[in-house]
Amino acid sequence: MTELPFPLKPMLAKAVSAVPEPDSIPGGLVYEPKWDGFRAIVKIENGTCEIGSRGSKPLTRYFPELVDALLENLPARCVVDGEIVIRQGEPGAERLAWEALSQRIHPAESRIRLLAEQTPSSFVAFDLPARGDDDLTGAPFSERRAALEAIGESFSAPVHLSQLTHDVEVARRWLVEFEGAGLDGVVAKPLDAVYEPGKRRMLKVKHHRSADTVVLGYRVHTSGRGVGSLLLGLYDDGGELRDVGGISAFSNERRLDLIEELAPDVVHDDDGEVLRGATERNRFASAKDVSFVRLNPRRVVEVRYDQMEGARFRHTVQFERWRPDREARSCTFEQLEIPAAYDLNDVLA
Repeated sequence: MTELPFPLKPMLAKAVSAVPEPDSIPGGLVYEPKWDGFRAIVKIENGTCEIGSRGSKPLTRYFPELVDALLENLPARCVVDGEIVIRQGEPGAERLAWEALSQRIHPAESRIRLLAEQTPSSFVAFDLPARGDDDLTGAPFSERRAALEAIGESFSAPVHLSQLTHDVEVARRWLVEFEGAGLDGVVAKPLDAVYEPGKRRMLKVKHHRSADTVVLGYRVHTSGRGVGSLLLGLYDDGGELRDVGGISAFSNERRLDLIEELAPDVVHDDDGEVLRGATERNRFASAKDVSFVRLNPRRVVEVRYDQMEGARFRHTVQFERWRPDREARSCTFEQLEIPAAYDLNDVLA
């Protein structure tokens, strides 16, 4: 019996500024909504269900209400790529609820069971890397999608088949309309693409530029109480974690909460003293304190930004949300949208 490809790092998407034309790459593109949830790889085998995260961490224990539904809806032996989401709101006005979803990653079993009842999750399937003894990772997406649609005809809530369209105008309408339901963009998928774990072969269009960054440390607020700013980093091609900017727009209450929240990550020396670092001093504010409290680089935060200047964010970025589902090592410069070059002479003309 062929071994199922699991754990499996999912295929990824590279950010682009607009929904691309379907014939913009050889073989053509099709489009799907971009779901705002936890990426999940599901394996069904021998009557059991395993759910792995984007970074291959086990998620099964956090979503017990999904296990029976996945066993009931999916083939007896398969690997399915999809997204775990939580729906909230009144009928006719439901939205995806990221905060409710992020709360599901909790160490206490009793809390997990309670949240499974209060905020039940759903699974949206959009790829089929394996079914039965067939490893489909080497097949083009068009074949994998056809195989997924064949099993998706019998799906019932909370398991769903993601929509797909060949019409670029429909995809552009989705980009606008689906935002009202909490989705965060559109994904364009090459029809000829094989399943390449960890590779950014797909294209994604989001409503704003965002990046998942690693929290390197924090500066104490000028008042002497609470966190003044968070220092952020990204891994370069050589695996080095580089300072790329920071977040500083926090309320007084949030600044104090962050001190407690980040306490487990503070780095200490052998004598138990808090380790501090220092960033490069700004020549326009040479008297400014540039010291910061070092943190273990494990916590990931999604930020909104407008543009890059070299290898740093041009302006202070905005806090979007914590990403407990992301591995710090996956936060690289590769995820960033790189604007096309433009001649300054054309700007000045």
